[in-house]
Amino acid sequence: MAHVTKHRRKLLIRVRRINGQVAALERSLHADIDCAAVLTQIAAVRGAVQGLMMEVLEDHLREHVVADPKRSRRARELAAVTSLMRTFVR
Repeated sequence: MAHVTKHRRKLLIRVRRINGQVAALERSLHADIDCAAVLTQIAAVRGAVQGLMMEVLEDHLREHVVADPKRSRRARELAAVTSLMRTFVR
């Protein structure tokens, strides 16, 4: 996945931000804070993970589906992405 390597720094920044959000969530659970605040933090973590996934997925589609000159490889990649998305949206 050349696109992951090419954008590694930006992706790692996102992952570190997600780690910080998860750590804050853990601290909140230990501190017995209001459940609405916990739910808000969970939603923020979920949104951050979805944003990361969409960024990697968009780059993957550009690199391995749209730009690939071989129709058979495009079809294979499309099937793989479709399967992944079915798992993700459950």
